[in-house]
Amino acid sequence: MTTPAISRFPVPEIKDLPDDIREKILAVQEKSGFVPNVFLTLAHRPDEFRAFFAYHDALMDKPGPITKAEREMIVVATSNANQCQYCVVAHGAILRIRAKNAHIADQIAINYRKADITPRQRAMLDFGMKVSAAAYEVGDADMAALKQHGFSEDDIWDIAAISAFFGMSNRLANVTNMRPNDEFYALGR
Repeated sequence: MTTPAISRFPVPEIKDLPDDIREKILAVQEKSGFVPNVFLTLAHRPDEFRAFFAYHDALMDKPGPITKAEREMIVVATSNANQCQYCVVAHGAILRIRAKNAHIADQIAINYRKADITPRQRAMLDFGMKVSAAAYEVGDADMAALKQHGFSEDDIWDIAAISAFFGMSNRLANVTNMRPNDEFYALGR
């Protein structure tokens, strides 16, 4: 059986990439032991690669009251709603590792309302899903509900931004037919 392509668009060779992009990819490879296909797929367009990962890192790597694991919960739930196989599998692996829980990613991807999460996390995911599916309906009642769970305005912005950013990411992954790396399936199990 032939291994399917990781993208329906051209995938550049790492050696042919601009220095900054090649260095970023090699650093990820050194840390994780493999190159996630998203890096290779998006490297096809270097300026967009840089912008994508700058915003990704600004949203996902920042410290704060929303933990890195909770940020991944938002990605997994909304990516499932957007039917993005790549992001559910890849970020599900990251969620399992960050949460130190082998089951949480599957629970959230299938039905976060039945997952073993806190009421605060459920409110966070309810809002992230609303932003993903019907942002035009977001109103003051949504803000009030989140504030009752201790979320600040900055936290609410982060939840919305993660949901919105991954909406774009999900669409690109689906259009490019990006395949999850086999390595992701076993991580954190």
